Amino acid sequence: MVLNLFTRQFGHCSPISSVMIEVRELTKTYSDLRRGQFVAVDGISFHAQPGEIFGLLGPNGAGKTTVLRVLSTILCPTAGRVRVNGFDVLTQPDLVRYQIGFVSANTAVYDRMTAWELVEYFGRLYGVETNTLRERMENLFCKLQMDEIRDLLGAKMSTGMKQKVSIARALIHDPPVVIFDEATSGLDVLVARALLDTIGELREQGKCVIFSTHIMREVERLCDRIAIMYRGHILSEGTLHELLESHQQSDFEELFFRLISEHDQQHAAAGIST
Repeated sequence: MVLNLFTRQFGHCSPISSVMIEVRELTKTYSDLRRGQFVAVDGISFHAQPGEIFGLLGPNGAGKTTVLRVLSTILCPTAGRVRVNGFDVLTQPDLVRYQIGFVSANTAVYDRMTAWELVEYFGRLYGVETNTLRERMENLFCKLQMDEIRDLLGAKMSTGMKQKVSIARALIHDPPVVIFDEATSGLDVLVARALLDTIGELREQGKCVIFSTHIMREVERLCDRIAIMYRGHILSEGTLHELLESHQQSDFEELFFRLISEHDQQHAAAGIST
């Protein structure tokens, strides 16, 4: 099995690159019967490092999920280069998948499996050794306060419970990169806060975290660096302080809407459909 071979060859998910995520001139297009070629992501570039939370902020339809699906090898890029911990998403997808844990609001939980069974199943898929797997599961179930639901079937879980299981499933192979795609969507305020706390802890563990959201407050609270996305473009990138300073703004929300408005005005003046 490729994953087991990777474990023997490279060891325990050790970072092999100082730049954990490298995206260069990424473009993704789709064929649309009505509009022809639709450009979902248009030549964007960014990078993220270990021990960093990199935020992708933008409204629905900005292209955030498309970028994350390319990073996780679900989609192939139309053009550009994407590497995860030194591995290319196009030519080394199996090795890329071992590097990442993926959590979204739509991550499925099997109705007929308990929380414990589901996490164990994915741990075995990743080739985690039995004793190591047991130890990691005990630690994760304790840390995520899941002991009370370890024998609960997926069909009987609340949204918050399912999200906890999804996080445990994403972390069971101890990946150096963890991707969160609108992960707080649909969660109540207490569960969402606990999730954000968990993401902060992952940074402290040296993980590289990619955090996609349309909620500015989450980005302000969590992210070390931020890329503001809109209609497939990155409008601006930097730390919160750098963004406010470079655009001479004191309020992040005002900055966000100003960038979007300027982008639309420029496209309208150029006669480009948005």
